[in-house]
Amino acid sequence: QVQLVESGGGLVQAGGSLRLSCAASGSFFSMYNMGWFRQAPGQEREFVAAISRSGGTIYYADSVKGRFTISRDNAKNTANLQMNSLKPEDTAVYYCAADQRWGRQGRTKDEYAYWGQGTQVTVSS
Repeated sequence: QVQLVESGGGLVQAGGSLRLSCAASGSFFSMYNMGWFRQAPGQEREFVAAISRSGGTIYYADSVKGRFTISRDNAKNTANLQMNSLKPEDTAVYYCAADQRWGRQGRTKDEYAYWGQGTQVTVSS
């Protein structure tokens, strides 16, 4: 099992940047593929980015490609999401997720067994 805790959310103006971190505790972090999802009020939780166990394979949602960067540090048991050029439509609760297997490139919620509690990101216009 793995436990996940997100941090780094906050309020930022449009065009600004934030860096989210996901700290994992438990065993063998390097065995887990990691994903970031977000959920705005009244909307479904949606895929943002995913990174494989080694970090060698990365996927992004089209809406964040070129602005967000996902990374991981297996030595520190952390996964990160660098968010640049933020837009008001990026406002949501951001969640990190983990699982040992992917079925569909880690792009869907049901591919992940473990979730953090979420961190709020608010982008003002």
